[in-house]
Amino acid sequence: MQATVSSKYQITIPAKLRKKFHLKPGMKLVFDEKSADLRAQPKHDFDMEAMREALGAAKNFEPGKTSTQILRELRGYDRSSL
Repeated sequence: MQATVSSKYQITIPAKLRKKFHLKPGMKLVFDEKSADLRAQPKHDFDMEAMREALGAAKNFEPGKTSTQILRELRGYDRSSL
């Protein structure tokens, strides 16, 4: 597939790709400069690096704890202070 860059440096994303990747007006795209090719992907609403760190930190918790218990520990939640 191809797109033409306009005089205002804009492109129209082909309908097939908009549907495939569920792109909507106003969504942001992230451009990858690390590869030899120009690549774009939808921007996530969350920080992927922070998510990876959080998933790595989960390995340090005791087995059998619920996600609620882990989140309360991470947030410093203390029921006695309520």
